[in-house]
Amino acid sequence: MAPTTQDVARPRILLLLSIVLLLAAGPAAASAHAQAPALTPVQRHVADQLVSVFENDTTRIRYDYVVDLHDGCGITAGRAGFCSATGDMLLVVRDYAARRPHNALRRYLPVLRARAATGSASARGLRRAFRTAWRHAASDARFRAAQDHVVDEEYFDPAAQLAGAAGLASPLAVAIFYDTAIEHGISTDPDGLPALIARTDARAGAPAVAGEGRWLAAFLDVRRADLLHPHNRARRIDWPESVGRVSALRHLLADGHLDLLPPLAIDPWGDHTFTLR
Repeated sequence: MAPTTQDVARPRILLLLSIVLLLAAGPAAASAHAQAPALTPVQRHVADQLVSVFENDTTRIRYDYVVDLHDGCGITAGRAGFCSATGDMLLVVRDYAARRPHNALRRYLPVLRARAATGSASARGLRRAFRTAWRHAASDARFRAAQDHVVDEEYFDPAAQLAGAAGLASPLAVAIFYDTAIEHGISTDPDGLPALIARTDARAGAPAVAGEGRWLAAFLDVRRADLLHPHNRARRIDWPESVGRVSALRHLLADGHLDLLPPLAIDPWGDHTFTLR
């Protein structure tokens, strides 16, 4: 549900620019031009469960989730909180249309294009019938594959690449960046993941200097501060309420779960413990 993807053609270009800027930052960053940390299928599943808890309050991957949260992002749906106002929902429905040309969501492509082009949070044209179609499509393996593909292309793969470029090596680091990419986006705006990485380097030094654990702790401090006081004024209502994401990730870091191996327990909101398996 990244807030800065109105132009859906830009994220990949911005990712490449972000990595170039990281590598140009100095010897420590340049030495970090390592391969993106690889996760096993088990570790990736745990990372996906983390995002699902934060986005949908369940360890089950909610392909069928769809709701209007009235948070300035329009309709929010699917496993990663894809939004009609930010462009990633358009990517999902467009991908699904390529996999299954005749589907009930295809008719909403013009509306989704218009919402993404202007960043409009209007739910007009995306109400009951759209939500019913989304829930019904979730039973189709091709629709689930479309959601998975957009998550990988727009969030997980860029997060892993940025982790490698920053000099991070642990699966937990990738999971932290992955969740940050989902919420903050990978654009070069002040709230985006690359900006948070740069601010952390300025505060703690590069991971090669600070050590991965200390650097990640500093990164989570930077992210928490950004959630409490985002540059994007539209997020100043809902983002402060999501600092539990950072608290849960901080506990995993403090407990030494850099390998991201289950079972892991998290309680982001202070009222329920989720077990990641």
